[in-house]
Amino acid sequence: MEIVVCIKQVPGTTEVKVDDRGNLIRDGIDSKMNPYDLYAVESALKIKEDKGWKVSVITMGPPQSEAVIREAFMMGVDDGYLLTDRKFAGADVLATSYTLSQGVKKTGNPQLIICGKQTTDGDTAQVGPEMAEYLGIPHVANVKKIHEVKENSIIVDLDMATTLETVEIQYPCLITVEKGIFQPRLPSYKKKKETIKKQIFTYSLKDLTDTDEVNYGASGSPTQVERIFPPDVNNDKEVWTGAGDDLGKRLFKKLVELKFM
Repeated sequence: MEIVVCIKQVPGTTEVKVDDRGNLIRDGIDSKMNPYDLYAVESALKIKEDKGWKVSVITMGPPQSEAVIREAFMMGVDDGYLLTDRKFAGADVLATSYTLSQGVKKTGNPQLIICGKQTTDGDTAQVGPEMAEYLGIPHVANVKKIHEVKENSIIVDLDMATTLETVEIQYPCLITVEKGIFQPRLPSYKKKKETIKKQIFTYSLKDLTDTDEVNYGASGSPTQVERIFPPDVNNDKEVWTGAGDDLGKRLFKKLVELKFM
């Protein structure tokens, strides 16, 4: 049995520039594994330890994205797959999901696909469910607890904001996990030494089942970013002193003035 975890390299800083097409300029900035993906990797590794399943990771990005696959190796992942091609650049959520679904097919026949809830550079939380739709498999999102991993299905809790649902979903399937489902382990220096020359399977457009470039990257993206910009930073502050009753009235007045109340 095999699990595939989708991971992504994201900027490790908020000081990121944007080009005239609305794409993040990633060259020359520190990067890290998307924090939500660490929880997805840990979820897969817990199942591996309990059931002996094989765990692979897959990512789409430039060649330097190998770094997050190496990090996954240091956590205990078995195999890594990198989808990299300039024709994949500029992809929106739909084109990204399609590319990853094509890449998953190259990994074999995974019974379970695990994604982090969302990425910190996109925050759409749509890639996982859209991948599942392309793959034609059932999926559930916002998983906060794995109850049982059975031979033909998995039982999980879903965080539905106002309710908690427990569902059993048949393999093959896809789940997206919340932060806090498990505490991610630290990368192992010993595993780093053991996997430093471990092969990463790299695929470009020509290696996929669908090689029509119109379905990938900017060409395959039905949505375009009109404008993207860093948020304004406001460091203004006021310090008030006085009696508690007076401060309470002043705070109430200020909240009304700012239209928070």
